[in-house]
Amino acid sequence: MISTKTAKLMLPSGTLWQRIITQTESALNCDALQSIPTEYDFIEEGNIRFLVRILSNLARKQKAKKKQQKKLAKSGKEFNPFLPYEQDLFVGNLSETHLCLLNKFNVVDHHLLIVTRQFEEQETWLTQADFAAMWLGLAEIDGLVFYNGGKLAGASQRHKHLQLVPFPLVPDGINLPIEPAIASIQFNNSIGIIPEFPFVHAIAAFNPDWINHPSEAAIFTLELYFELLATLGLSVGDNPFQSGAYNLLATRNWMMIVPRSQEKFEGISINSLGFGGTLLVKNSEQLQQLKSYHPLTVLKQVAL
Repeated sequence: MISTKTAKLMLPSGTLWQRIITQTESALNCDALQSIPTEYDFIEEGNIRFLVRILSNLARKQKAKKKQQKKLAKSGKEFNPFLPYEQDLFVGNLSETHLCLLNKFNVVDHHLLIVTRQFEEQETWLTQADFAAMWLGLAEIDGLVFYNGGKLAGASQRHKHLQLVPFPLVPDGINLPIEPAIASIQFNNSIGIIPEFPFVHAIAAFNPDWINHPSEAAIFTLELYFELLATLGLSVGDNPFQSGAYNLLATRNWMMIVPRSQEKFEGISINSLGFGGTLLVKNSEQLQQLKSYHPLTVLKQVAL
């Protein structure tokens, strides 16, 4: 259902970035933010220079996962880190329906979570309110918004959340590794494909003016979202739950959806960032695996 309600930024305009910086410093000082150190390398394939992060230490995240499992075993209830959220990770209320948290175990600097205030399932379809929150975030920060639609797509929490990482992803790289490939999009009406991608996907361009009108942009984006899903054979119908796992990526200029078939390939987990040209490996052995298989082949194996 389309709402005509105006999406209002609940923070003073132009302050989100500074709040992220301030809260990051505070959260690091009190150990609420437990950044995961990585090194990075590049793998070139075609005209895409894939950014590959190599984990230096996974122990923190694994320890937190075990803690969650213990809580589940003890209470019989699944632990929800977003309800209630850690106050030290709270950046601010973005809209009437969404708030912003720092990603506790961030690999990318200033990684923001855009979380529904009330519990909603991650495996439900995105809504106009979700896209309004997305546009409010993008109006403040030029970056990549992504959504891991389901466990197979890399979602680790059941509570609905979009994610936002600011550009550039690394100081010595372009904003997003797939940008050169996006320049070659072939459109059929409003929906396009990237010829270099050997897997099922669909991409739509945004009107450059939408960034100035988040409420209207949310309505148009929702329509494009359903159009992309239909193109990819992901039927919506009346069921609020998604009919298949998928990854969604969006910038100020475009939105892409990639249906998923599996969560990982040869032990290498892939989420939305992978389809943006940014991959994460646990060690140098996995890096060598990635180099020998080639990134686009790995992405093809986990997509359709």
